[in-house]
Amino acid sequence: MGIVSRYVARTWCRLFVVCQGGFLTVYLILDFMEKLGRFLKAGASFGQIGTFFLFKIPEMVGQTMPFAVLMATLLALGLLSRSSELTALRSCGRSIPQIVMPILLLGAVCSGFMLFNAEFVVPDSYRRMEYVEKVLIRKQGINTFFRLNNIWFRSEERILQASVFDPQARMLKGVTVWELSPAMEPLRRLDAEQAVPVAGGWRLERVTDRTFSSGGAVRKLAVLALPLSLKVDDLRVLDNNADNLSFRQLREYAHSLEKGGYAAGRWLTMMHAKIAVPFSGVVMVLLGIPFALRTGRSGGVAMGVGAGVAIGFAYFIINAAIQSYGRSGVLPPVVAAWGANLIFVLTGIWLSMTVRQQ
Repeated sequence: MGIVSRYVARTWCRLFVVCQGGFLTVYLILDFMEKLGRFLKAGASFGQIGTFFLFKIPEMVGQTMPFAVLMATLLALGLLSRSSELTALRSCGRSIPQIVMPILLLGAVCSGFMLFNAEFVVPDSYRRMEYVEKVLIRKQGINTFFRLNNIWFRSEERILQASVFDPQARMLKGVTVWELSPAMEPLRRLDAEQAVPVAGGWRLERVTDRTFSSGGAVRKLAVLALPLSLKVDDLRVLDNNADNLSFRQLREYAHSLEKGGYAAGRWLTMMHAKIAVPFSGVVMVLLGIPFALRTGRSGGVAMGVGAGVAIGFAYFIINAAIQSYGRSGVLPPVVAAWGANLIFVLTGIWLSMTVRQQ
């Protein structure tokens, strides 16, 4: 890298550190204020609270870094333009692509870091964070488990296993229930195609009832009421936690569902989003560069901050909306995961074309 490239890179890096630190600090303060009352009411120590937020930092970094990349790009080019340094560089024969190449490379580095963080750091840190909150702070026993191929729930005398939870339909699919004796011996097994929450428990539908006493009788039932303390909200938590699984874990789970004959569009959308979301670092640079160049010397810090907030908010809304269509099966998973990136890249290309015309 030449002197000019290093200067542009240093300018961008300084602003990126400030923006990332600012976003992370605001996120921590708001989340701390929201959870502090509940944690203190549950009797949590300050050490446990600190440990909880320590393990949450990787998730916060992954969520805020795209906006820090965008803000740093807008501010860096805005300040260079406002101080006439950008004009001086262009008058010396430097083209726009040569000037912004260090920023593009740094955006790619940030995307690589976000991908590494989402794949190798966040899944483990999120698991530890959940353990601190539920077991150490709330003193709850963990009786609902999410694994790659199954959801497990254990009550005093029953163990429930399900292949998948459908949050839209509010039902479990591929359900097996074991009833056990105090000595943990199997007394009865229920296999149902699906289970729906009702007052007092769950309603199993299309059930095969096997008892292991009295000759091992087998019955076929259309429906069967099952008193079980499992709540839909517990399953929604598991569904939300799936966003923090790695790409490999989501791929394995989605493929296992497809082999079992279940729709896996929701999980495939989250799987592809594991790549698409980190790539947003490059997308933000591609969009921020022409936008900053269009504002020219009329821009500055205020313009950069305002534009960064507006563009980041628009990206968040559009990305969430398109992914919701993919999770519900309306759009193909790949389209839903990459749709927002494609829209913003095309917008950046269009803005770049208008900049060249000026």
